[in-house]
Amino acid sequence: MKWQPADAKDNSQSGVTSNTYLDGLKLNGTRLWRIDLGPNIRSGAHYTQHVVYDFDGDGKAEVAVKTAPGTKDGKGAYLHTGPAANDDDSKKYANSDGYILSGPEYLTVFSGPTGEELATVDYPVPRGTVSSWGDSYGNRVDRFNAGAGFVKDGGGKTASGLPSILAQRGYYTRMTVAAYTFRAGKLEKNWIFDSNGSGNSKAAGQGNHSAMVADVDGDGAQEFITGATTINSDGTLRCVTGLGHGDALHVSEFIPGKGFSVFMPHEEDGGYDLHDASTCTIIAKAVGTDDNGRGVAADISPSNPGGEFWTAAYDQLFSATTGAAIGNKPKPTNFLIFWDADESRELLDGATISKYGGSTLLDGAGCAGNNGTKNTPTLTADLLGDWREELVVRETSNQALRIYTTTDVTKRRLYTLMHDPTYRMQVTFEQSSYNQPPHTGFHIGSGMKDPPKPDIFVK
Repeated sequence: MKWQPADAKDNSQSGVTSNTYLDGLKLNGTRLWRIDLGPNIRSGAHYTQHVVYDFDGDGKAEVAVKTAPGTKDGKGAYLHTGPAANDDDSKKYANSDGYILSGPEYLTVFSGPTGEELATVDYPVPRGTVSSWGDSYGNRVDRFNAGAGFVKDGGGKTASGLPSILAQRGYYTRMTVAAYTFRAGKLEKNWIFDSNGSGNSKAAGQGNHSAMVADVDGDGAQEFITGATTINSDGTLRCVTGLGHGDALHVSEFIPGKGFSVFMPHEEDGGYDLHDASTCTIIAKAVGTDDNGRGVAADISPSNPGGEFWTAAYDQLFSATTGAAIGNKPKPTNFLIFWDADESRELLDGATISKYGGSTLLDGAGCAGNNGTKNTPTLTADLLGDWREELVVRETSNQALRIYTTTDVTKRRLYTLMHDPTYRMQVTFEQSSYNQPPHTGFHIGSGMKDPPKPDIFVK
């Protein structure tokens, strides 16, 4: 769990921040460890993206996160491996405006059970010249996303069931994505994508405040989707829509039988688009005038074949299959959850769960969402394994976390969603920036076909 202080800042805001902490917690609330990221990691939604997964296949999760001099691991020790062995942990690098634009930057893997530092390397893509990222005061250089994905290993071979850490830096202008493996105690580069690289310039400025992965070409390895850009599983550029930056991102089979598509609203022109994840071909599109800051896609209406989408800037609910308006949009435009007995997905806003049409299923009294008006949960995922999702949310007092689970009995038989590689990896991105709900790699909704046999093995 990530703790941000009351003085956390958006990248556009000046000011020195207090420290960010990561806690490892047992389900009974016992704290196993605390990682103190220290004074040289600025606190805010876009700075710290912590990826939790079993990267080396030993049956226990690790935590991968950006660190710096002054970071302490779960044992209370300063970082001491790799480039961190000889740094100055007493030095503070923040300038008079609170931005940290100098000093070492690291990527560190910590032990899940103990919080102890396991490996540290220089951060894959250094900040370099700050102004080369789109401004000179330090906003765009420190825009990060991160998660895990089953991408290809170096040399074009697929990983033997082990994912890479995927760390994105930049999306407003220069955009980079680094894939790193952690195996046999070593943190090593797999590949790096850079919009400054040869043939990649079209990807500049084509990223969101979130990212997702999906195997869009069916080769068993997952592509990295930044929003308007799809990056191949080997780190090469696949396609770009050219429609620019957005604040929300959804990747799934919204049109049954047509593979993966990407839905996102747009900041520059106030519109939205639904496009093919493999080719970036536009399926549906609208152009507006103002920032369209919210957008959601899912199958919420059983009367319409396939999925639907809606955004903050438009009053209608649209069919993903036809692009046509099919009714009024739901009021919540933030998050999603599988909750009741049917296959349609429910709406989540903070700690309140509702159906399309208006009925409230859970009010979550005494709890609150995160990220201001985005009102996002701490986590949603199929934690208990019956395919419906659990809701993890904080109490308004910040003194406790609550885990809610459905009590509805369902006749729909599905394997746990965590056995779907798309869903499993998208959960790892749920903590990143403007966290977005995870989606499956197959359509779940009224009239759905039986899902494919899961191509995953869990020890």
